[in-house]
Amino acid sequence: MRIVVTGLIGQYAFGGVTWDYIQYLLGFRALGHDVWYLEDTSAWAYDPVKQEPSADCSHNTSYLGRVMREFGMGDRWIYRNGADGTCHGVADAVEAEQILASADVLANVSGACWLREPTAAIPLKLFLDGDPMFTQISLAADPNSEYSQRVRAHERHYSFGLNIGRPGCRVPECGLRWLPTVQPISLDWWEKTLMPPGAVHIAADAWTTVMNWASYAPKEFEGQTYGQKDLEFARFTGLPSLTEEKFVLAMGQGIGQKRPTEALVKQGWKIIEPDVHIPDYASYHDFLTNSKGEWSIAKNGYVRSESGWFSCRSACYLAAGKPVVVQDTGWTAHLPSGDGVLAFTTPDEAAAALAKVSSDYDHHCRAARAYAKAHFDAEKVCAGLLE
Repeated sequence: MRIVVTGLIGQYAFGGVTWDYIQYLLGFRALGHDVWYLEDTSAWAYDPVKQEPSADCSHNTSYLGRVMREFGMGDRWIYRNGADGTCHGVADAVEAEQILASADVLANVSGACWLREPTAAIPLKLFLDGDPMFTQISLAADPNSEYSQRVRAHERHYSFGLNIGRPGCRVPECGLRWLPTVQPISLDWWEKTLMPPGAVHIAADAWTTVMNWASYAPKEFEGQTYGQKDLEFARFTGLPSLTEEKFVLAMGQGIGQKRPTEALVKQGWKIIEPDVHIPDYASYHDFLTNSKGEWSIAKNGYVRSESGWFSCRSACYLAAGKPVVVQDTGWTAHLPSGDGVLAFTTPDEAAAALAKVSSDYDHHCRAARAYAKAHFDAEKVCAGLLE
């Protein structure tokens, strides 16, 4: 089949964003399908240097072209500039429309594609929700909004919220059938070295993660507030005092209530700037693969709603053979915890899990890789989306 995968690789030219989307392309391609990448958000390009929207998308398309070449996609991509409607990657808008008109499946990852007539006409449209609870709150807020209508225009709806529809989960279904899914991981790419060898890596022997202090404002639903990682992190700021392990966090400043850098450093956390140390897909890969493992909390909304969300980033660590010690959002009802992947709900549980991994580190590294193969292999995940 001809499958069009949508994303934000060019729009937000950052390392983690690239991996979130490119591995869908690799998974569908490995299954033998004719795969194209589409970026059509109807928004102006985001300039990561000036950190503001821009009518000039040259930086974005340059990065996107580099990514497509690196991952063997060549010129099989379309970037539609929201400022003027011009198409890049293909010859022109006419060729872009012809490609979309011949597509069998649209994999709208994170709802990145703002459906227009050509994409709306694709026979099978998959909406892939990577932000459970927050996506559904937006849908529930106004069932008749343009956003709601576009989401409902898809034939199938998948979510990283593995618990949606199960007892105890607070995520509203909004009249849709949410099918569980996880991040596809192209395992071979996590056995490679993408960056040239150098001095001692900043992540060496440290538990790391990549996060924003707060990605966007909290949302209200049925009298409850569902917030960001800042709320959950506040419960774990004293963790370094409970363990001898070292932590290096690539943490964005966030919005609204800014990251309390000085206070975190005093507590024993090493904070580095993501845009400096992991600006692209290669440096992001390098950061993860040189870490001891990942320690991370989840967004307050994921935890409080008991959504069952499991991180796409954690899945990448696992594929690199790095154990993860991550907060339980309810994912333990679907995915095992104990070897290579350890869940926690309190600081004491987190410290105990870190100690358990360190006491038999090689075993947990092997278990991490096996876990990624069993649960996140891109071919299996992408095949499941088409069943």
